[in-house]
Amino acid sequence: METVITVSVIIAMIIIGVLLIHLLNGQHDERIAAFHYGDALPGVNRRSRKGRLPAEPTGSPAAATPHRKQPDEGAG
Repeated sequence: METVITVSVIIAMIIIGVLLIHLLNGQHDERIAAFHYGDALPGVNRRSRKGRLPAEPTGSPAAATPHRKQPDEGAG
């Protein structure tokens, strides 16, 4: 008999917890819907391409000089 009471109390507590969480989520959703948030924080997930220079300008001496080949160490 005690086992039945214990199990029924545990099930009742789980049901109360589920209902409470459901109500709180509903209130939270209403609050979010009522308050219109602005844009995301500045600099978050935004890529500003204005004024950005390429890593190596096309007229730089590094871009004009070809790369030297490394000699094979195992040959010979």
